[in-house]
Amino acid sequence: MTTHILKLCVGAESVEDLAQWQASQRHRWPAGRAVHVTRMWPKRQDEVLDGGSLYWVIKGVVLCRQAILALEEARGEDGILRCAIHLDAAIHLTEAAARRPFQGWRYLPPADAPRDLA
Repeated sequence: MTTHILKLCVGAESVEDLAQWQASQRHRWPAGRAVHVTRMWPKRQDEVLDGGSLYWVIKGVVLCRQAILALEEARGEDGILRCAIHLDAAIHLTEAAARRPFQGWRYLPPADAPRDLA
């Protein structure tokens, strides 16, 4: 069964801002992918990898998503092991859905996920 991840997009003012930042980092990532590194590894990784997406909360509103392609261990310069979430480079706009601030990330059941815009 699929589940998604909901994550705050800290520092971005808009979807365009997120897209520009990811474009500026493409030289560091595998072709056709974006990579987001987070501290915690999803315990429900099988569900996330079964068609899940990362839904971005920008300025308190879910506005877009990117398909999750893989999870990979990544060790930071500080030696701490983290989770690198490999995302499809395509950013899909979604219906706007307000969200309160939270730390880290949350699971998002498919039934609660905002629909893609045409």
